[in-house]
Amino acid sequence: MGASSTGRDELAQEFVQFSVEAGVLRFGEFKTKAGRLSPYFFNAGLFDDGAKLGRLAQFYARRILASGIEFDMLFGPAYKGIALAAAVAIELARLGRNVPYAYNRKEAKDHGEGGMLVGAPLAGKVMIIDDVISAGTAVRESIALIAQAGARPHAVAIALDRQEKATEGGHDVDHSAVQYVQRHLGLEICAIARLADLLQYLENHSGDALGDYHRQVLAYRQRYGVD
Repeated sequence: MGASSTGRDELAQEFVQFSVEAGVLRFGEFKTKAGRLSPYFFNAGLFDDGAKLGRLAQFYARRILASGIEFDMLFGPAYKGIALAAAVAIELARLGRNVPYAYNRKEAKDHGEGGMLVGAPLAGKVMIIDDVISAGTAVRESIALIAQAGARPHAVAIALDRQEKATEGGHDVDHSAVQYVQRHLGLEICAIARLADLLQYLENHSGDALGDYHRQVLAYRQRYGVD
């Protein structure tokens, strides 16, 4: 389910509402890694029980399949990406697309099977599963591991694209971390929702308490946002 004729992305709207209800998407004043004061905070670590994780995986799988992006397997970067990749692989299989998945350790294991990688052998076009792309560091590390194993890093699926300027050397730049991954690292991006979808959700709730945050989030986007 994608954007309607009115430009409303129904899947994204469902996901934003789910994230708010799960307490994963919160509003107030939060300091980001870049030192900005953000009026919202998205913490995928709070999808912290079986029901929430299963529902999250449904959103990932639906978006991935609707995107048309080609992939042969999934890869989950440690640590958040491990549970995400496993859950998404289960949901994809339930929907009729059974693919292998793998993930990495933070430190190489020197006994047993050893090495940095766990799961299926990395091969073919690999889709990386993560929550957000903040600086692209985790993606670059994943790309290196995947390429070193002889596979092709091809795409990244994320829950939320913040659509805001990245920082380099403490200064804002004209592109986002997601755009950097697309343009400079050459990977396709598949996001369940974007900041624009969050703004639309808040605008549609103008009559209740959530609607009060629309102005603050819009001001933040106007200051730091990218398309």
